[in-house]
Amino acid sequence: MGNIKYIFKRLKTMDKKAMFEKIDSIHEKTGKSKLYLLFDMQRCARKYGAGYMDYDLFEMYNLTPAQRDTYITRGRNNEIVAKYNDKSYFHLFENKNEFNELFKDYIKREWINVKDTPKEDVVAFMQRHPVFMAKPVDGGCGHGIEKIDTSEYSSLDEVYNKLVEGNNNFELEEVIKQHPAVSAIYPDAINTVRVVTILKDGVAHVICAYFRIGNGKFVDNFNSGGMVAPVNEVTGEVIDRAIDKKKNLYETHPQTGAKIKGFKFPDWDKAIAMCKEAAKVVPRMGYIGWDVCFTPDGPIFVEGNEFPGHDIYQLPEHTPDKIGMMPKFNI
Repeated sequence: MGNIKYIFKRLKTMDKKAMFEKIDSIHEKTGKSKLYLLFDMQRCARKYGAGYMDYDLFEMYNLTPAQRDTYITRGRNNEIVAKYNDKSYFHLFENKNEFNELFKDYIKREWINVKDTPKEDVVAFMQRHPVFMAKPVDGGCGHGIEKIDTSEYSSLDEVYNKLVEGNNNFELEEVIKQHPAVSAIYPDAINTVRVVTILKDGVAHVICAYFRIGNGKFVDNFNSGGMVAPVNEVTGEVIDRAIDKKKNLYETHPQTGAKIKGFKFPDWDKAIAMCKEAAKVVPRMGYIGWDVCFTPDGPIFVEGNEFPGHDIYQLPEHTPDKIGMMPKFNI
């Protein structure tokens, strides 16, 4: 009786249309009854903190209870964030200007905040960097980022007016020069590696690493059309195929033909050392996803994430043994 009450309580607050669409889709794929799937979804929500999106994404309908218990779900990820990260410090990672200033030793490129900078200084930045990245100061997931080529405008005044119009609040960054080996995989985006660290008792642990690759856009974000592939965090080698959000798998990049699985990152040891060192800068923020770019002069940060996503860690295609990432978080 208690389980039925819980289900009806959950149904009042969730997007029921989207949930039932997931149930219909899973029913078509598996033949499992819709009523069973509804109750099983709610069972996973209660026991593992998995919403209907996690249930579908990780194909929990194909997992045993023991296997389900190894997955980082949205609920569990929220708990890890709450355990290791102090909300009062989130702004240091959410605000790109604050992050760049705090981690400037690991950024190694020029940036400028349009809103708080005199126009003449912004124009001077554009003169030094006629092609640059414009990022919303408080943006995330690759949303709102633009690559601006000033030669496509009649004047720098026109560019400036575009940057300050409405409620825009952009940070401008010098375009990163990517290592040629990484650029060869896909040259139109800065392809980063998400390195996840947990700081516990003053020791920084690298939990996992994932290669994020652009595919048709100038951003590599998984939720903005990019692809992801797991990386061995010790050796720096890509250990499986890339996958996009539609669950298409790629041995090679569809636009360049470059091999993905088996690729080994240059300066990997330096990248890991950098992440471990940076993880100690704000001890009250112990769970961070670092986006690392590889350049001809060594690894640098693109950004740090105070609320690392959980969706790219353990996709079914990358977990043939049906064991999720939770055991690696139990440090």
